[in-house]
Formats: sequence, C-alpha cells, structure tokens
Amino acid sequence: MNKLYIVGTGPGDLDWLTPSAKQAITASTDLVAYGLYLDLLGAICDNKTLHTNALGNEIKRAELALDLASENKTVALISSGDIGIYAMATLVFELLKTKEDESHPWQSVELEVLPGISAMQACASRVGALLGHDFCTISLSDLLTPWETIATRLEHAGQADFVVSFYNPRSQKRDWQINYARDVLLKYRPASTPVVLGRQLTREDESIRIIRLDELDAKDVDMFTLVSVGNSETQQVMHQDKTWLYTPRGYSKKL
Repeated sequence: MNKLYIVGTGPGDLDWLTPSAKQAITASTDLVAYGLYLDLLGAICDNKTLHTNALGNEIKRAELALDLASENKTVALISSGDIGIYAMATLVFELLKTKEDESHPWQSVELEVLPGISAMQACASRVGALLGHDFCTISLSDLLTPWETIATRLEHAGQADFVVSFYNPRSQKRDWQINYARDVLLKYRPASTPVVLGRQLTREDESIRIIRLDELDAKDVDMFTLVSVGNSETQQVMHQDKTWLYTPRGYSKKL
C-alpha cells in the first residue's frame, strides 16, 4: 500500500492511546519502534512484523520505516507521547527533504501523522491545570542542540514568565543542566514557585511530586522524569485533601 503512519502512542497506559492511533497500528503490517514502546502496546502488536532497535539508532529506524513503506507495505513508525514533540516525525521529514528532488522510492510513500498525548499534558493533568496559560517546552539534551542555544532559551523563557516543561532533564552523562535551569528561573520567579516531578507517567510505577523551585535538584530527577515549573502566578488549591495546581489566565477578574 506504500503507507507510513507516523504514530504517537501517548505516555504509556493504553487508556491514553487515541482511537485513531490504535486504528493505524491495527491496519499496519509492520511496526517500527524502540522495543519498549511496542512492549507497552501489548496485544495490539500481535500478528505484526516487528522491527526494533536500540535508542540512539533513530536515523536507521526512520530510514527502515520509509524503506518498508516504499515496498508496498503498510507501516507504523511508533514513538511514545506525541511523535511530533522531540520524537521521530521530524526526522522522517528531514530524511524526505534530502530526497525531494530525486526519483527515489520514498517519494511513493503516503504519509499520515497521528499525534499522541504528550508527557507534558499527562503530567499537567495529574495535578490540575498547570498549563492553563502560556507555556513552553525545553529539552536539556545538548546531543543535537548546542548548549549555548539551550541556555539562551532558558533565559528568555524565564524573562517571559512561561510555565516551562523540561524534557531530557538528566542522563548518566548529564547531571548538571537541570540545576542550571533552576538557577536561571529563580532569577525571574519566586523560590516558592511550584514544580511538578512526574516520573513514569500513566505507568504502573508512576510517581508525582510537587516541590518548590528552590528545592529542585538533579539527584531527584532522571530520564524517566518530566519536570514542569509553574510561572510566577501559578497557584495551589486544596480540594478533597489533595493539592492541585493551576495557572490562571485572568478569569478571576470576571468572577
């Protein structure tokens, strides 16, 4: 069929998989993904040809998906979360850009991008409405983006008072960037600003913690953690013995 579905499967729990994403996976003959993402899908992957490789092989994975689709197969290239947010969709289009002026088999492939619920959205929903006003995401990984660029974005996000969600906050080789980011944001918002640490979101070992900005420390964060920092107006409210967070847009002026 020469069809490539580019699919985001959400944060992990199958209840968060969109019907359109499930339909695309069901319709596919071949699934291409990092192995963990297929494990999370479970029985949906039955009777499919599975193509997996390790993290770090993203280019080969995208090339394989395009190659398979160009061979008259129906293929799903899968990432967790939203495949268009720090994931594989961009890479597919980068590869296609290198072949757009050539008579290449990839040009025969029909594409469809199917978004998923991001970790940022899942984390915010667990604590209320943290993303209720302007927000941004920043990846702290400097593998593909120069640190100088990341540092500039941190400064501007702090100055603009965005709610900030940090992806790739820490790895074994990168253990200082999240503390640097904390110190930048502390220049522009109170030390008491709430921070949410969402780990393994929607999965069996999920944990959610709300701390102060001045308590944020790399030792409490790993690559399975989504760090979301409120802005200077983010509020806490107690309801049924639980602390909820929300970032107001200004409706209080109309109440």
